[in-house]
Amino acid sequence: MPHLPRLTTLALSIALLGGAPLLQAAETPDATAPKVSDKAPLPLDDLRTFAEVLDRIKAAYVEPISDKTLLENAIKGMLSNLDPHSAYLDIDAFRELQESTSGEFGGLGIEVGMEDGFVKVVSPIDDTPASKAGIQPGDLIIKIDGQPTKGLSMLEAVDKMRGEAGSKIQLTLVREGGQPFDVELTRAVIKVRSVKSQLLDDGYGYLRITQFQVNSGDEVLKALNKLRKDNGKKLRGLVLDLRNNPGGVLQAAVEVSDHFLKRGLIVYTEGRIANSELRFSADPADPSEGAPLVVLINGGSASASEIVAGALQDHKRGVLMGTSSFGKGSVQTVLPLNNDRALKLTTALYYTPNGRSIQAQGIVPDIEVARAKLTRERDSGDFKEADLQGHLSNGNGGADRPSTGQTARPSRPQDDDYQLSQALNLLKGLNVTRGE
Repeated sequence: MPHLPRLTTLALSIALLGGAPLLQAAETPDATAPKVSDKAPLPLDDLRTFAEVLDRIKAAYVEPISDKTLLENAIKGMLSNLDPHSAYLDIDAFRELQESTSGEFGGLGIEVGMEDGFVKVVSPIDDTPASKAGIQPGDLIIKIDGQPTKGLSMLEAVDKMRGEAGSKIQLTLVREGGQPFDVELTRAVIKVRSVKSQLLDDGYGYLRITQFQVNSGDEVLKALNKLRKDNGKKLRGLVLDLRNNPGGVLQAAVEVSDHFLKRGLIVYTEGRIANSELRFSADPADPSEGAPLVVLINGGSASASEIVAGALQDHKRGVLMGTSSFGKGSVQTVLPLNNDRALKLTTALYYTPNGRSIQAQGIVPDIEVARAKLTRERDSGDFKEADLQGHLSNGNGGADRPSTGQTARPSRPQDDDYQLSQALNLLKGLNVTRGE
């Protein structure tokens, strides 16, 4: 296992919300607050302005409004104007965050962010209502059940999309600057299957991680062992598919990276609060047995998946293929407040082993391969000599081979996935150059 630093004020890597590594404060917020000079003067003029605005609203607003509501709205405004991932969590929002980290909740199976005041799809999660409806990374959600999302916070938008399993919801989407279109979905209980694997061809394995959950590291280890067992010997190559993976538990990303690395730094974080500077390194074990590796990424690969891709790229352990990743390189810490409320505050940035910050830049693949559709042309050999009446027999006595009655080859994942097919071709090419 990777070496884990002893933590005092922060509990490590609880989960990921909206694609960003999330840390949970284990002590009071004061214990983790950055040091501020005692001599820093209070902005008295600004505080007077705030008090005056508060008084004017209470006196002149068309409806009565309580001090509690005004103050909570002011706190939300402070957090929402920092960055898209910092937020004030009231009682309901804090409870929902805790439910979401359990890995099971009612909703659509969609990770979102904010762009120009609109809700933007980071990634749909495999085998959920969002992915089955064809929602794609980069789609803008401009309406939820007919209500515009412009002006809503991300938490408010997420709250509207969540709901009881079986209930209906209509999203209005805009894709790549096109015309708005509606998609009706049925909410479901979202249970994300983290790891999927299978053999593509003789000796070549496929390993997909849909989201980094608490047990993803163990599941990847089991998948690697099963692929080797099914193959009967060491794998000749492996495709690690991180496309449309919105992230997940930071510790899981470290464990997955460690399954492919024998030594060296995996990821480190830097911030202002105590114990925000963390470092994770690989141990000598290599369950992947050094098999040639191609890692698939795209614009829906965010945060924890970018940690894995960046570590493998920096250590030259595999070839990254696809399109540039999302660019989520910030860490959020949950700082509990009194009365069951909390702050979700961006407190650090994480960096790849070579010191690259992923934030707002993402991971650039070694080989760019855009998404494309594969269409099969009709085989011109559907009618053959052996189908002709009165044809001559084979001079060597071999059996006729007419076109009729031929069994079609079973469909394989790479047959309809251009990026995956190119990854498999690259692995085969690497083995040719190595003389295997």
